[in-house]
Amino acid sequence: MKAVTPMMRQYQEIKNQNPEAILFFRLGDFYEMFGPDAILASRELEITLTGRDAGLEERIPMCGVPFHSAQGYISRLVEKGYKVAICEQVEDPAAAKGIVRREVVRVITPGTIMDMNLIEEKSNNFLVCAALNADEWGLAALDVFTGDFQTARWNGREMAAFQAEIMRLAPKELLLHPSLANAYPELVSGWKKQGILVSEYPREGLTLEQAVTVLKRHFTVSSLDAFGCAHWPGAIVASAIALRYVQETQKANLRHISRLTSYTTEQFMRLDPATRRNLELTQTMREGSRKGSLLGVIDKTVTAMGGRLIKRWIEQPLTQVTEIHHRQRIVSALIDDGLLRQDVRAGLRSVYDLERLAGKVAYGSANGRDLLALATSLQALPEILDKLRQGPPILAEVAAQIDPLTAIASRIRETIVDEPPVSVRDGGIIRPGFHEEVDELREAAGSGKEWLAHLEQRERERTGIRSLKVGFNKVFGYYIEVTRAHMASVPEDYIRKQTLANGERYITPELKNYEEKILGAEEKLTQLEYRLFTELRSSIEEVLPQLQVTADQVAQLDVWASFAQVAVEQGYICPEIHDNSQISIQGGRHPVVEAHLGPGLFVPNDTAFSDDQTLLLITGPNMAGKSTYMRQVALIVLLAQVGAFVPAASASIGVVDRIFTRVGASDDLATGQSTFMVEMTEVAHILHHASSRSLVVLDEVGRGTSTYDGMAIAWAVAEAIQRLGAKSLFATHYHELVHLEETLPGVRCYNIAVRESGDDIAFLHQIRLGGVNKSYGIQVARLAGLPSMVINRAKEILSGLEQKDGKKAISIPSERDEQPSLQRTLVRQESNNVSPGAFSHEGSVTSHDDSDSETSQMQLFSGTVEEGVLSLKNAQVDKALAEELAKLDINRMTPLDAMNWLAKQQKRLRRGRNERWV
Repeated sequence: MKAVTPMMRQYQEIKNQNPEAILFFRLGDFYEMFGPDAILASRELEITLTGRDAGLEERIPMCGVPFHSAQGYISRLVEKGYKVAICEQVEDPAAAKGIVRREVVRVITPGTIMDMNLIEEKSNNFLVCAALNADEWGLAALDVFTGDFQTARWNGREMAAFQAEIMRLAPKELLLHPSLANAYPELVSGWKKQGILVSEYPREGLTLEQAVTVLKRHFTVSSLDAFGCAHWPGAIVASAIALRYVQETQKANLRHISRLTSYTTEQFMRLDPATRRNLELTQTMREGSRKGSLLGVIDKTVTAMGGRLIKRWIEQPLTQVTEIHHRQRIVSALIDDGLLRQDVRAGLRSVYDLERLAGKVAYGSANGRDLLALATSLQALPEILDKLRQGPPILAEVAAQIDPLTAIASRIRETIVDEPPVSVRDGGIIRPGFHEEVDELREAAGSGKEWLAHLEQRERERTGIRSLKVGFNKVFGYYIEVTRAHMASVPEDYIRKQTLANGERYITPELKNYEEKILGAEEKLTQLEYRLFTELRSSIEEVLPQLQVTADQVAQLDVWASFAQVAVEQGYICPEIHDNSQISIQGGRHPVVEAHLGPGLFVPNDTAFSDDQTLLLITGPNMAGKSTYMRQVALIVLLAQVGAFVPAASASIGVVDRIFTRVGASDDLATGQSTFMVEMTEVAHILHHASSRSLVVLDEVGRGTSTYDGMAIAWAVAEAIQRLGAKSLFATHYHELVHLEETLPGVRCYNIAVRESGDDIAFLHQIRLGGVNKSYGIQVARLAGLPSMVINRAKEILSGLEQKDGKKAISIPSERDEQPSLQRTLVRQESNNVSPGAFSHEGSVTSHDDSDSETSQMQLFSGTVEEGVLSLKNAQVDKALAEELAKLDINRMTPLDAMNWLAKQQKRLRRGRNERWV
């Protein structure tokens, strides 16, 4: 067996230290990959897979990419969810004894990537860590690029809130303390299904004492009290794991991670994932696009920092009235002075991403163009601050919080040329006049090149060779090149240096002397320019904390100006915010729908919640605007608590602690949950977590099951929500529920106005008092484009069912100990006799067990052929038909499938054939 080569032995040792990453191993001008890494990379990157004789019996798979274009390949791998370890030569090959020493200089992961092309400009790229310590959930979120480092905690019973916060942060990479991963494998599985890269770290675990040491050492503090998390064990462990992971993978100075912000979700309005999705706060449900979401409408920010902050504010509305009022006062001031607002926004357009520029400085990756962008940004601030100081006192206070760091901006401008090169190692980056030695070396190098140009002209005249030229390459240095046709004219003092296919290259003693002078000056110049540049970059690194504070304040100013701009453009007003339970909205509008329709086309509506009116029961047909109305109320409340102005004529908002929504129909095939199961799960979550300070939006509860079951569930849920005292918008097609207004205090019925003209209907999109007694389902189906044959047949079936069903009536059992009974359900009083065990003659539901319930449900389908119509009287159901009914999967049937099946069976009954039911 052959001996393994030293290079492959070195490769294997480094690979063993980084088993989870694809190793980019530097060999000359290429990054090479070997073995399984090569097979994987060649497939994912679509590059050629070759082999290498590494001293083994078989050739090892191998592939590679040029180092100068490696970033694009690395980014593609990381975007696909892989980790990439960059292994570089860390000593001069000329000085090395034996094989050149190599080390991993950085591990790039989805949560630590710093490629601007892969990171959304107006969103954070969070690396999130989760831990469980001392029965406390802990979470840390770290944006490696911006240095934003946050931590939070929940007690052991608040797993749902902990999970919701992870979903809000939307991490690309999630680290788990081993104890959490082992105890909750179902959580790990769920996160992985959502496309998150999940890994356990560290493998050996991390104690609370070790975690405290990690944080103290990095922040150079003796206590964690200043960060507000000294007594949060779960948060401390999560934060330490995140920080240590970044330290080990990035292998760089992390001075821009200079602060740790502690928070609790109680500081903000709590929004579960279903609510964020249903309200389309930051992206649409269908396309996942920012356009069409609330964020897409109100984000008028002009800086990347402001874009990230406004997204965070929308996701975390405030619950403290004083903080909301502070934001409102600043927005009002910017609205009142339109010229000032426009000047501020114009000035902010010259401000680059200060947060990410600071990250580049900390990493040592900022080049001349980055520093110039930093200087341009800082130099734009003094004029903005002057404008703010001339405004109201509240804006002068804002200006006082922003440090323009003029000294840093001036030093950058004095040092860097106006158009610096991309590379910081090739010279040409230091401004003339900044450094005397740089100027001297540049003049020496420049005069040498000028001398070379004169040399070429002089030698042409001396030799008579018009094609003679003076050239340079890195291998042979400067030379005089003569074609083969003029070899006879070459002077004797030319010394042959290189033979070409069509000529020769020569040097002369004079050229050799100037070469040493020129090359020496150029080498010294590039080294000196690089040193001066790194000194400048290091001086900026010293003020990174101040730079980050400035960036944060500028981002807030950008968001306030954005709120003001939207308010002026869309006609939004400042809502009154208070701590009581009342909500009053006059002329409220849906911000996204209104923006889509255009000014003046959206129909506004009022909303009122008070101690005497806490549940608004809304009836009306589909497409009439029930969902739009309910969502607009939720969005107006949310915007008000963000501190923004709202789309309404006037609004008085009592702060809510949470918004819950249950709208739409969706399933979760990955977990095997049907549409109805998803609906009931979300409703259960609301009933378990809503409080008297919550706002609840429920749309069509119970529609995913049979008519009686659905109505019973809707009725019972409405009672339960009313008992909680939550402010609720409850939309339903079960118009029988309007009788709740007669028995439950705080319930008020509203409906969506519809204008009827024969079979035609027109939606007026107006909310008015009172309920409706019909659903307009067939009319809506016709508007949706169902074939006329189906519409006409549906009318025939409806007419027959209504004739046989008799007059509808509601029986309301009396309250017992003020606890509404879940048996208070809708019943139908038949004109004919009702089968025993189903309903009493008084129209109330009789008590029966589950088997009786199943029997009563079957009464809807029992009957015989009588005058061509399926009778609903007491009769023995055909056994074959009953068997087929039992086999039907109603949850998977569409309304059209059900109608077709019923029509088919009715046709067989009419023909009186004894055929097998299919």
